[in-house]
Amino acid sequence: MSFAGEPGRDDGNLPPVNIEVPDDARELDRDVLAYHREMRARRRRQRLTRLSSPFSRREFGGHTAILPLIATIVALSMLAGAMLSVITISPASAPTVPASPGASAAPAAQPAVPISLPAGTVRLDGKTVPLRNLANSVVVLVPANCRCGPALRSLAAQSIAANLGLYFVASGAAMPQLANLTTRYGEGAAKAAYDTADVLGAASHAAGLTVLLVHGDDTASVRRNLPLNSQASLGPRTIAPAGSAPPG
Repeated sequence: MSFAGEPGRDDGNLPPVNIEVPDDARELDRDVLAYHREMRARRRRQRLTRLSSPFSRREFGGHTAILPLIATIVALSMLAGAMLSVITISPASAPTVPASPGASAAPAAQPAVPISLPAGTVRLDGKTVPLRNLANSVVVLVPANCRCGPALRSLAAQSIAANLGLYFVASGAAMPQLANLTTRYGEGAAKAAYDTADVLGAASHAAGLTVLLVHGDDTASVRRNLPLNSQASLGPRTIAPAGSAPPG
């Protein structure tokens, strides 16, 4: 039985189609653009599916395998950023650490300064002795609260090697510790002398650990601010003029 003669059907027995043909073909541009957008979106989805398909397999852990990959990428990005910031930092912008007040260096030892030996006396072995009796010797002016044991021992060793007399002298607040320092660090050669009027300190403008190299002509060479460690040095060993002998 043929339905070709029925309304809405053609000779090929196809169903009716409502097709409108526009008068101007440019009216189809919008539909063409929408079609191409849809095709591009479909191709992107297909590419993403192909890239992620290996991780979706059961032997690779399924979809959970993507999380470690994302974490690795994030960690590498952070590491690259940190390295870039270190490389590009300039010396001028680098942070500076201010020096602490207690980290200042100790005053440097001053060169020897000649002075005339002043008139005056010191207490030595319980007796009052004129300063002129200390000629041809090393006189060490010990400051108060002196933590200079190594330096005193070094100066004593040098004085003994040079065959010179040696006196540890203190005044004021330094006198109570003088006997102990002389016994501990004088190497058996130093004698404790008490300058109660601070005559030697005033004449030599003592600063820190001060050493007087007393000559035989009533003059002395003064060295101030000697280091308190074992590197303290007498400097030149020539103290007494030629022909003079150290005191017995």
